[in-house]
Amino acid sequence: MTDYYVYVYIDPRNFEEFYFGKGKGSRKNAHLSEISDTEKSRRIKAIRKEGLEPLVRVIARNLSEHDALLVEKTLLWKLGKHLTNISSGHYSSNFRPHDALHKKLSGFDYQNGLYYYNIGEGPHRNWDDYVKFGFISGGQAPRFRDAMLGFEEGDVVAAYLKSHGFVGVGQITQKARPVREVYVDSGPLLQLELKCPQIVENSDDLDKSEYVCLVDWISVRKRSEAYWKARSGLFTSQLVRASLDAQPSTVAFLEETFALDFQELMV
Repeated sequence: MTDYYVYVYIDPRNFEEFYFGKGKGSRKNAHLSEISDTEKSRRIKAIRKEGLEPLVRVIARNLSEHDALLVEKTLLWKLGKHLTNISSGHYSSNFRPHDALHKKLSGFDYQNGLYYYNIGEGPHRNWDDYVKFGFISGGQAPRFRDAMLGFEEGDVVAAYLKSHGFVGVGQITQKARPVREVYVDSGPLLQLELKCPQIVENSDDLDKSEYVCLVDWISVRKRSEAYWKARSGLFTSQLVRASLDAQPSTVAFLEETFALDFQELMV
């Protein structure tokens, strides 16, 4: 279906664009009869108070809903600070935040991302295994599986061990796979002498299986030598994977303690 369009509301007093939308049929005129306390409605009311009407113009037509959403989001990003729209979540992760033009972001300026990785040491995973055999893992539930599947080859991870601190920085060399499908040095991971053999648990269930990414460790620490600074605001999370883009103090701490330059690692 290509009966969608993208439209704009323009203030005739200064010809300023103040609202973008997408729709079909008579959708573009629906806002004129809205009764609400939104900024958009207040703007329309102010225009009418002066005996004028907003200019409503279609600016792109014969679109699929997918394409209309993408055009709308592009316009919202371009002029977002000057609009009355309450931006939807559609494609929001595809667009750079407006307040991040002053810094380089993973996925935008770098091909890969810089992530916090929560080891979650326990029955199914062990830091010593990770270091010795070059991998990280997560699983036993769909949300943990999905977190692991979010890592891409080339992503840089800072590994955090609860109650200790940051114990390693490495680069993903193979996307996550179910543990039964993972080979290390041409041999199955599950045939290695692991300190945590329970990693095999639920391996026949793709929703609950442990998922494994292979990692090239750049720098690692023993538990007793983990890097941490109490009450310093360093980022931690119970999430398996979290972006460090919005954590400049933590990134600076990691670069200093591990003697690394993340910009050199992510190209």
